[in-house]
Amino acid sequence: MSQQVQQLLAQLEAELKKQGEWATISPHPSQLASQAPFAVDTLTFCEWLQFIFLPKLSALVEQGQPLPPMAIAPAAEVYLPQQLEQGAEEVIAVLVKLDAMANNA
Repeated sequence: MSQQVQQLLAQLEAELKKQGEWATISPHPSQLASQAPFAVDTLTFCEWLQFIFLPKLSALVEQGQPLPPMAIAPAAEVYLPQQLEQGAEEVIAVLVKLDAMANNA
């Protein structure tokens, strides 16, 4: 399963890059310390995916830990269409798969 998760994380990164949403400069540490869900007060949803979500899931996989139960795709369905002119569906499709794996669906 960890190999499948790694593939999905790589696919998510590739989709963000394809959409031009892969940042080359990290946000300020205070932006990453947001307590709001998905850091909506300090980051865009794509920045949250890149700088918080992907690193945390990658660390879990590297440590051999299971993914926590999650539902990221519904949030992506709200935030991504506002942020991406096109390509939101591809990113959401990857997140649906990650949610399913995390929830053993």
